[in-house]
Amino acid sequence: MSSVALRRGILVTSLALAAGCVSVLKVDNAPVAALDLNRYLGEWYEIARFDHSFERGVEQAKANYTQNADGTIKVVNSGIKDGKPKTSVGKGKTTDTPGLLRVSFFGPFYADYRVMLIDEDYTYALVGSGGADYIWLLSRTPGLSETAKSELLAEARRRGYDTDKLIWVEQK
Repeated sequence: MSSVALRRGILVTSLALAAGCVSVLKVDNAPVAALDLNRYLGEWYEIARFDHSFERGVEQAKANYTQNADGTIKVVNSGIKDGKPKTSVGKGKTTDTPGLLRVSFFGPFYADYRVMLIDEDYTYALVGSGGADYIWLLSRTPGLSETAKSELLAEARRRGYDTDKLIWVEQK
């Protein structure tokens, strides 16, 4: 590699890092080895999440997953923002990797939805994305036991996520 090409590569990488385009934080976001989709479908309450623009200010957040006749998954996210109901409808697809779904809320653009931990009764889950910027702690009920919360937080930390950045969602 020539010195010009090397400097150019360093410059591009530096600019991308400065612009926030490349995540420096490395996490283990591997999905679970097995996921029973039929048991996973249904309603999930969002207990905690990282801050991001598309859910900023949303409380009482929950998601409902149902299977469509064509095998895709209807995803309905709902919550309350500024005292008003807010709903987003998306579509999910399974992949050849158990625990890895692809979800879209914006036309043809799909993102990873990685179930990284789920208890054997399918009552709580740790979900992430293809990078380190998104993580959700989910529960079938609006509350989460201290034992389940501790397990989810320990797993997120073990995987390299900064759990101090979690926003705890008000549920009723």
